[in-house]
Amino acid sequence: MKNIALILALILCYSCQKSKNEKTNYAATNAIDKEMDSLYNIGIFNGFSATVVDSTGIIYNQGFGYSDRVTKKKYTKNTIINIASVSKMFIGMALLKAQDMGVLKLDDPINKYLPFNVVNPNYLDELITIRQLATHTSSIVDTDIYMETCYINKDDVSIDENLKRYELYYQNPSEDWMPLKDYLTKLLKKDEVFYNASTFSNKKPGEIFEYTNIGAALCALIIELAANKPFNEFTKEHIFKPLKMSSTSWFFEDVDSTNYSKLYYDDLELPYYKILSYPDGGLICSSTDLGKFLFDLIKGYSGNGAILSSDSYKEFFKSQLNESAFENKKNYNVGIFTEKELSYNVVGHSGGDPGTNTMLFINTETKKGRIFIANTDSKKENSHEVMFKIWDTMDKY
Repeated sequence: MKNIALILALILCYSCQKSKNEKTNYAATNAIDKEMDSLYNIGIFNGFSATVVDSTGIIYNQGFGYSDRVTKKKYTKNTIINIASVSKMFIGMALLKAQDMGVLKLDDPINKYLPFNVVNPNYLDELITIRQLATHTSSIVDTDIYMETCYINKDDVSIDENLKRYELYYQNPSEDWMPLKDYLTKLLKKDEVFYNASTFSNKKPGEIFEYTNIGAALCALIIELAANKPFNEFTKEHIFKPLKMSSTSWFFEDVDSTNYSKLYYDDLELPYYKILSYPDGGLICSSTDLGKFLFDLIKGYSGNGAILSSDSYKEFFKSQLNESAFENKKNYNVGIFTEKELSYNVVGHSGGDPGTNTMLFINTETKKGRIFIANTDSKKENSHEVMFKIWDTMDKY
């Protein structure tokens, strides 16, 4: 969720149970498995999964290494883990589903739905719109106080001395958990406890792309309020169930904990955490379930998706901003909570949080997509090199 810029920059550089829609080419699978095993044996990731999807369905989906180093439990295609900022793509789909249902419109002002006013104090007369939230142009930005408050130490586990770099993510006790609306009220309503004017940039709403987790979570809250249904329940009803994503949820208590991977910093185990702004990075999912989502996106790109109208899939993928919105970025744009590298016809999202790194991208020319999910952060010099060798290996399938 938080180291999105680094992962996106790298991926753009490197971009130069069988289900009924999961196909198998055994010769290709065996060849890719051998390469993946070799890459796993380099020793960067404790466990990871690699998934390839095309217009026929999931064509490759394998786990490697361990979801638990101590018990030697295998990391499989059914292992579940939080997928960091790839979660934002589900906000995008939920947003367009809500518009299809007629409960909101992308260009509505956000204060039409909120129980408190959100206004950039530098531009008091400028309305912030839902579309601006979905394209990271709302002028709402992440702050230190957001980073210091949004992570909750799920089980109140003490941080090992060797893990002090992660102290920021675990300093808040489990009793600090609160509903999404309450947390965002504290952050964005003037005179509330976490409010700070620095949450708003000196750029006018709609002017400049500035990646924001707070803005993404606020968009999820607006969907919740407009639809009169909690965001987690809205996505379950309108996305997870229709796509048969039976192992997917936003909350620990709603998933099978026996399938949940441990989280690691190299060989050190990290405690579990929850995120108060959970829609921006807290979705718990397996590679199999995420592959079903990716399959629907590929079908939707061709006008045949199961969740949205044809027009809404077009809106999801199309370039939303002018070139002037991007400072020091060329051949780059965004869809609705998607990132686009125009030179390589790549669209999707990446993510990173303590103990998890993820990527989901589609090549819109070949109609083929890839997913990478890992349960490890690494300080080793070759960690990104290995990650993208895994990514490139999937492209051989």
